[in-house]
Amino acid sequence: MIQPIEHVWPVVNSYNEWDPLEEVVVGVVDGACIPSWHVALKATMPKRHWDFFIRHGGEPFPQEAIDAANRDLDGFVRLLEAEGVTVRRPDRAVYARPFATPHWQSSSGLYAAMPRDTLLVVGDEIIEAPMAWRSRYYETDAYRTLLREYFLEGARWTAAPKPQLKDELYRADYEESEDESNIEYVIGEDEPTFDAADFVRCGTDIFAQRSHVTNELGILWLARHLGPGYHVHTVKTRDSHPMHIDASLMPLAPGKLLINPERVPEVHPLFKSWEVRAAPEPYSREDHRLCSAWVSMNVLSLDEKRVVVERHEEATIRELKSWGFEVLTCEFRSFNELGGSFHCATLDVRRRGVLESYF
Repeated sequence: MIQPIEHVWPVVNSYNEWDPLEEVVVGVVDGACIPSWHVALKATMPKRHWDFFIRHGGEPFPQEAIDAANRDLDGFVRLLEAEGVTVRRPDRAVYARPFATPHWQSSSGLYAAMPRDTLLVVGDEIIEAPMAWRSRYYETDAYRTLLREYFLEGARWTAAPKPQLKDELYRADYEESEDESNIEYVIGEDEPTFDAADFVRCGTDIFAQRSHVTNELGILWLARHLGPGYHVHTVKTRDSHPMHIDASLMPLAPGKLLINPERVPEVHPLFKSWEVRAAPEPYSREDHRLCSAWVSMNVLSLDEKRVVVERHEEATIRELKSWGFEVLTCEFRSFNELGGSFHCATLDVRRRGVLESYF
C-alpha cells in the first residue's frame, strides 16, 4: 500500500491569527526593567501611573513581580505543550544597564516579554519592527539566536529601517487629546516606526492601527514591503492612548471578530460579512500599570475552535463558549502587570495553513 505523503510546512509559516498552531515563541521576563520616563511613555500611560515611572524608570522590576510573572508563564507554557504546541523562548539578557546612540541615551532597556510587539510573521518571513520607544531599541537582540536558526532553516528574515528616534520625531509638548476620535499622536512622520502588535493578520488582508508608536510612514513601509499580494488597511479606533491593536480588535476565526465596544465605534467595511461581537466587561476595570483593563480580550487562538483566555475573565469565557469556542483558561494576572497578555506574550512562528482571502 502506498502511504500518503505528509505535508511538511516551512519552519516559519503563519498567515493569520487562527490556523492550527504548531510552534510559538513565548517571551521571558527575567531581567525586565521599568521603562524610562519619556514623552512617548507619557502618551500611552494613565496619568495616575506617571509618578511611578518618573520615580522608578530604568530600575529593574521588583523580584517578586518577576517571580509571579514567571509562574504565570510557566503555567502557560505547560498548557501550550499539553495542546501539542512546540514552545521556543528567547535568550535571557541584561536590561538594567544604560546604552546610547549618537543622538540620545537610555538608562535601561525593557524586556523580552512581548515578542508580538517587536516581531511580525507574515507567511515565511519574520520582520523586525522599527519601534518608537527608545528603551526598546535593541529588544530584538534577545531573539537573534532564534532568528538565525529560522533563517538557516529557510525562513526569510527582514529588518525594517532602523529608526534614529531623534528628538524631532516626538512632540515634546504632547498633551492628551480630549476628543478620542481625533487625537494628536506623540510621534510624527520623520521616519517609519511601528510596533508589530499594531497589526493583525487575516490572510491577504492585514489590519493596522495608527498609534503613539506606529505612524503612517510605518504602515506605508510595511504595505509597500509586502507588495501587491497583501492589502494593508488602517482601522480607526477611539482611544486616547492607542498602542497595539489587539486590545481593540481581535479576529478569532474566519468570520468571527471580537471588538472593544468602547474603542471601535464603526467596524471596517470588510468585516460587514463577518459575525462581530463586542468583548464583555473585563474582570476588573482597574488598569494595569503598562496596559489597560481591556487586555482581557488579548487572547490567543490555537486554531479555529480553541482559544486561551485568562481564567479570571469569566464574562469573556462565557461569551466565547456561547460562540462555539473551546476555551482553555490560564492564570495570567501577574504577567498582565508587565504590559500584556497571551497574544502579546507570543509570536506564532508556524501555523498549519496557506495564504487565503477571507473577504
